[in-house]
Amino acid sequence: MFKSKEKKAKDYSKIIGKTQVRATISFPPDVYEALERIAAEKKVSLAWVVRDAADNYIEDKWPLLKGKR
Repeated sequence: MFKSKEKKAKDYSKIIGKTQVRATISFPPDVYEALERIAAEKKVSLAWVVRDAADNYIEDKWPLLKGKR
């Protein structure tokens, strides 16, 4: 009948081919507001903005890892 959250997450991970790890992150209010503005301007989620920023940071700091994830 209804799928549990865990079952939905498993089904979704099969679709995208990767598993995701959930993290809770705290930001100073001004940083959070800036991230929200960026997300609204790009018409994407705040989570997408944070993932994109993390990907770019990793590629910038450790270029040998580019494409290895």
